[in-house]
Amino acid sequence: MRLTILLLVLLSLLLGAAIFGFFYAWVCSTMWGLDAADPRVAIQAMQAMNASVRNGVFAPAFFGTPVFLFATAGVLWFQTFQKSAALFALSGLVYFCFGLILTMAVNVPMNEALATVTAPNELAVASQIWQDYSPTWQFWNQVRTVASGLSFLIAVVGVMHLPLYRATR
Repeated sequence: MRLTILLLVLLSLLLGAAIFGFFYAWVCSTMWGLDAADPRVAIQAMQAMNASVRNGVFAPAFFGTPVFLFATAGVLWFQTFQKSAALFALSGLVYFCFGLILTMAVNVPMNEALATVTAPNELAVASQIWQDYSPTWQFWNQVRTVASGLSFLIAVVGVMHLPLYRATR
């Protein structure tokens, strides 16, 4: 059972860190770069990135994070590590609500709406489209970034409460 717990904990942490890093990269580089670009290019680039993100490399971190956090919580609970179990469950709940659900409810519909736009040749029109999209998208991305970072930290605290992995003397 120790190996199962160890594997679940490590996968939970790895996936949680991966999704936090993914959202964080959008905050501190991708969107700033797109905002600095010609809005006609920004629209097309965002459309291409949104289309490419739906893949088998991204899916485990995005969809698997809450699955592994909740699975880890369940196994820990039944192994009488209630405090760690509660922290992993809380971590899963935070990410599920403010990472996965938020993304599906806000960012994905915004991305799908942008996907239907043909990038206009007129700079003013493209600027308006990008201004209508980018600030709102970035706000909600910042929310999911903070939430996924918090989720990761809660899971780390859950690990710190595991007597099984504390240094023994």
